[in-house]
Amino acid sequence: RRATRRGGGAGRGRTTAAAAPTATMVNVPKERNTFCKGKNCRKHTVHKVTQYKAGKASNFAQGKRRYDRKQKGFGGQTKPVFHKKAKTTKKVTLRLECRECKTKMQLPLKRCKTFELGQKKEAAGHQY
Repeated sequence: RRATRRGGGAGRGRTTAAAAPTATMVNVPKERNTFCKGKNCRKHTVHKVTQYKAGKASNFAQGKRRYDRKQKGFGGQTKPVFHKKAKTTKKVTLRLECRECKTKMQLPLKRCKTFELGQKKEAAGHQY
């Protein structure tokens, strides 16, 4: 008989309520002073901050070529299609570019519902 994958073993299923809560909104300034690892700098400089966005997937990557070859012909869908989406947020990655030497580095943030880049803070309290 085939063993089924149903049992609630360790590490399966959703996390408990004791897990760290995700931030609802994160506001990051468009410039930040941080250490530059570039060969010419190696010191703290001003970096331009942008949000990282993945590029278009290549049709000639090995995984895509293998997948397309497997899909060819009769037999329907050959690989599993993921449907059990549980996450409501994505992790944001910042792309930092040094103003002096143009070296770029990436900085991952924690999960958040909404992400803003360089928005002005609204004054707290009653407005007249």
